[in-house]
Amino acid sequence: MRKLCLALFLLQTSACTVVTQGEVGVRRVWGRLDPTPVGPGLVFYETVSTDIVRVPVRTTTVTVDFVLPSKEGLNINTRMAILYRILPERAADVLGKIGEDYEESIIASVFRSSAADVSARFFAKDMYSAERSTIEKEIATKMSELLGKRGFVIEAVLMKSIALPAGLAQAIEQKLQAEQEAERMRFLIEREKLEADRKRIEAEGVKEAQKILADGLTPEIIKLRSIEAFKHLADSPNTKVIVTDGKAPFLVGP
Repeated sequence: MRKLCLALFLLQTSACTVVTQGEVGVRRVWGRLDPTPVGPGLVFYETVSTDIVRVPVRTTTVTVDFVLPSKEGLNINTRMAILYRILPERAADVLGKIGEDYEESIIASVFRSSAADVSARFFAKDMYSAERSTIEKEIATKMSELLGKRGFVIEAVLMKSIALPAGLAQAIEQKLQAEQEAERMRFLIEREKLEADRKRIEAEGVKEAQKILADGLTPEIIKLRSIEAFKHLADSPNTKVIVTDGKAPFLVGP
């Protein structure tokens, strides 16, 4: 009878839960957290002393609306996304030291501080240019420095949208276009300069070659070349008469 009562008691106080892929389970026994996480699957536990807290360890995206300060003192309205995950082996630490509301209590708080520190070093126009990715990476790096030791992995920080004060967006767009045009003109000038240098070097080479050739044409060389030409003409089957004054041949045909 006693065994039957014990069995009924255990049956009534037993429960099970499912830990899915992308989660770990953390056992809480009499209020104390077991540091060893439970993997995906069916988990049985005793309800009187134990419960299972499921903690997501897959990549999670948090969207935050935030006002970024710029170097020139402007306030830029942004919508940003934070991609993070929890290390499975640190899930119990996160619950014990931070709590289940870790997204608001620490992820968002660290983001706001890091984003403000980083964006204050950049101009508003940088958020519309290639510097945008630099800003995102620097915010993610700063967050990783603060949250990595707490069991979080910051995978990326992304600027989803930016809203500049009225008129500023157009001014920045015009300035960027002017900078692009100036860069294009610098490229064209550099290309023309290189082409001019090429032509100058080519002309100097031709001039030097002509000088070398002229210096090498002595009277003796010219006479030798004339003799060779006479011989070639004499050997031609079409040549009948060669009249010369010793300087240049004169060919008389048939």
